[in-house]
Amino acid sequence: MSEKRTNNPKDIDERIDLEESQRALGKIVKISLILGILVVSGFIIYYVLNPEPGYVTFGLLNEDKKAENYPTDAAVNEEIYFYVTVGNYLREEFTFRLKVLRGDNETELSSSGSEGAELNFTTKERTLEHQEEWTSEKYSISFSEIGENHIIIVELYQITDEDKEEFYNILFLRINVTAS
Repeated sequence: MSEKRTNNPKDIDERIDLEESQRALGKIVKISLILGILVVSGFIIYYVLNPEPGYVTFGLLNEDKKAENYPTDAAVNEEIYFYVTVGNYLREEFTFRLKVLRGDNETELSSSGSEGAELNFTTKERTLEHQEEWTSEKYSISFSEIGENHIIIVELYQITDEDKEEFYNILFLRINVTAS
């Protein structure tokens, strides 16, 4: 059965309205697609120009080079062994130095370092490339006084291009020291 077209003015007006509606819908679809492409392109450009910030990993390992079963008790003058790890994921070189300190109940720990701790030793300056990781030699520390909450403190300092030392991060381990 074929569709019969008439030249009725009402039918002609309806066809014109339908064609205009289809043209308008087509324009809306095109504009929406263009806007979508622009938005997605904007996100891509933003991500390329502003990548996620890099980071540095910093950790303590027990004497078996594992991040578990840390000592919590020690006798006076007993050596406590540990390792320190640093990993660079900053997308650039990272030059650093470590300071290993001893603290007690009076030592204040904060996100900007420690106050009232005794410096045990400082490591030499090291530089890590992007995605390079470093594990220290075995370090040891002991405490000469009995008491609870003695603290092994490891502070990480970044060495800047101007050879300036800037505090970067802190790790600590609390130890109870007994007579024997």
